[in-house]
Amino acid sequence: MAAPKKYPDELRQRAVRLVMDAQKNPSGRRGACTRIGAQLGIPADTIRGWVRTAEIDQGLRPGTTTDDATRLAELEREVVELRRANAILKSASAFFAAELDRPSRR
Repeated sequence: MAAPKKYPDELRQRAVRLVMDAQKNPSGRRGACTRIGAQLGIPADTIRGWVRTAEIDQGLRPGTTTDDATRLAELEREVVELRRANAILKSASAFFAAELDRPSRR
């Protein structure tokens, strides 16, 4: 289970939008995360991470998008479950094969 979010999504989206708008202006580019973080009461590193994620999701920066990461995590969980089920089926088939090989007691 994921940890609860410390900041609401609206605040996150607003902070990202403000930083991206500030970065479009060449004079406001430097220190945008620090400045906006101080205004909103959010650590600059937190905002930098949000902006990085937003840029990846928008295709402005290389990396794994949020949707792809979510899908990969789902598939990895499914693979683990299928491997576990496969191991159970293998042991069950070995058990029943051994039962069939034993001579009957009639």
